[in-house]
Amino acid sequence: MRYEMMLPHQIRAAIAANTPVILPLGVLEYHGEHMAVGMDTLAVTRIFDRLEQEMDLVILPPFAYGAASHAVRGPEGGTLHVDAGRIAPLAEEMFHSLLRIGFRNIHGFVHHQTENFVAGMPTDLAFRFAGRQAVFRFLEAERGEGWWGSGQMQDYYDQHEAGTDPFNWVRVHPLMDEGITARYPFDHAGIGETSLMLALAPDAVDRDRLAENDTWYTESAVEATAELGEQGCAMIMERLRRLLG
Repeated sequence: MRYEMMLPHQIRAAIAANTPVILPLGVLEYHGEHMAVGMDTLAVTRIFDRLEQEMDLVILPPFAYGAASHAVRGPEGGTLHVDAGRIAPLAEEMFHSLLRIGFRNIHGFVHHQTENFVAGMPTDLAFRFAGRQAVFRFLEAERGEGWWGSGQMQDYYDQHEAGTDPFNWVRVHPLMDEGITARYPFDHAGIGETSLMLALAPDAVDRDRLAENDTWYTESAVEATAELGEQGCAMIMERLRRLLG
């Protein structure tokens, strides 16, 4: 279900069922001469287009205005960069509002720069920090100061082990975890990402423009195939079923 199309009774039913709420996260960034600047966002949105065909999800409108940076190329390449410090307060307000509505199973998914997800990069760190801040803020407003030390939290560690404690109400994940990147090429606008787009959004790739690339990171893109992209999609889908099912 697309959140913007839901009626209030459907929202109430999704809350009662603890349906996963999905926030697709991305950036608008130069991905070579052969590929659309929205690749990182499209990788997430198109995967969830597929997943919602087989399981109940609430999918929020995507947030595509992440901290792309100009590390790859300057703004003349089409990169739209928003500083992470500006994003974090907005993200906190978004998560806090979702908690106030009643959702307790909120997941952000990001593809941009997630080879460094454990350490964190600006976009994912902004949303991860915002999620934590929103939970603390919500709980203190709802339960008052000292909420964690109160008797109603005496089963906190049992909740933590089961993954149901309040700090799991809002989570941010990489689209591809280390298990996937060990088996599928993770790159920037090379064979891996170009193949994903050929499988998920072929209209975002123009093979005729490959020869116009003059960058090291796009060299392997000529080897990209939709078949390889489908292999990557299958790995991602398998992980998402486990994570959200």
